[in-house]
Amino acid sequence: MRSLIMALRSIGSNKMRSALTMLGIIIGVMALVVLVSLVNGATGSITNAVSGLGSSVVTVNLYDTTKKPVTLEEIGEWQESEPALAHIAPYKTDTLSARRFENFGSATVYGVTSAYKDAQALKLTEGRFISSADVKNHSFVCVINETMAEKLVGYTDCTGQKIKISGTEYTIIGVLESEENNLTAIFTAGQMTAFVPLTSLVRLSNSVNLQINQFYIGPSEGYSLDETADVMERILLERYQDDEDAYRISSQNLLEDAMGKVTNVLSILLGGIAAISLIVGGIGIMNIMMVTVTERTREIGIRKAIGASRGTILVQFLMEAVVLCMLGCGLGIFLSWGILRLVSTVVASTGLVFEMNGSVVVAAVVFCFLIGIIFGLSPANKAAKMKPIDALHYGG
Repeated sequence: MRSLIMALRSIGSNKMRSALTMLGIIIGVMALVVLVSLVNGATGSITNAVSGLGSSVVTVNLYDTTKKPVTLEEIGEWQESEPALAHIAPYKTDTLSARRFENFGSATVYGVTSAYKDAQALKLTEGRFISSADVKNHSFVCVINETMAEKLVGYTDCTGQKIKISGTEYTIIGVLESEENNLTAIFTAGQMTAFVPLTSLVRLSNSVNLQINQFYIGPSEGYSLDETADVMERILLERYQDDEDAYRISSQNLLEDAMGKVTNVLSILLGGIAAISLIVGGIGIMNIMMVTVTERTREIGIRKAIGASRGTILVQFLMEAVVLCMLGCGLGIFLSWGILRLVSTVVASTGLVFEMNGSVVVAAVVFCFLIGIIFGLSPANKAAKMKPIDALHYGG
């Protein structure tokens, strides 16, 4: 306690030099806490956005469809035989012309089955979605988004109206609600989008056939995405005779895991850069402590002459270095909190929230403490090894 009081007095006796010495530590702590907290905040926001992209589904892409193409009947058999597969939603897409009277434009047309609505968590403002009967009967019906309704029809409550897609007349049976929380809405934002029965799109487009090469799978209640993906993996491995290059299975879990790895690496890199700043601050503290030891050489000689041990002198100067580091650390953490609050206020409209990461704060405190000991040890050891007679005769 006596060494702590003496360290505080020594630091307070030269406030400007102490403040400039702590500046490197303050900047290093701010860099570490602020940068890592910003990355964590952005990561949390992105993860939440990914989690909200429609319902949780497994995405399957088939690459080898020439030897043994997958059909709608086979997909139905998979769904009936595997309890983990709640629904399988195959789809095809093409860009086709759309017209109603003098209004026309290019539209993204999806050929889907009834399961697609649940797979992508689509919502309708009115009407209904494509049904199994529509697919079976090759019906010329469509569900359009609000953008297409406004551009072609002129209003959104347009169920029952007729439009032409690639020259074929379709009846509008539903209008999608504009949303920003599913993949379909993200990829088709601002575009005219229509959903028609998969079998109808095959008739409509020259580039689309009934060979299924991509579909979504929704897990049944009680099954996770990983369990559903494992079931599909087993089915496809058996079907393609262990040829893993014939297909690809992905899910939101895999996407979130990949994003987590990227952001973890980014946090480590930014933390490493900030740690370098702290080390530079530690070198500054060691430099000032060396100067302090030289300035107080006679004081060291007097204290040794009246009985101060080597350990007492060592602890005194080591304590001073540690206190400098910890004061700088405390100020850096406080300023980091203020910066994060300011940034959160500025970007509040975007929904991003940046909070101080507790583990990073603890790491900063521990790192600063170690820096104080490591970079203060050499000056403290120099002071402790001084001989009393030499110190008393020092005339610097």
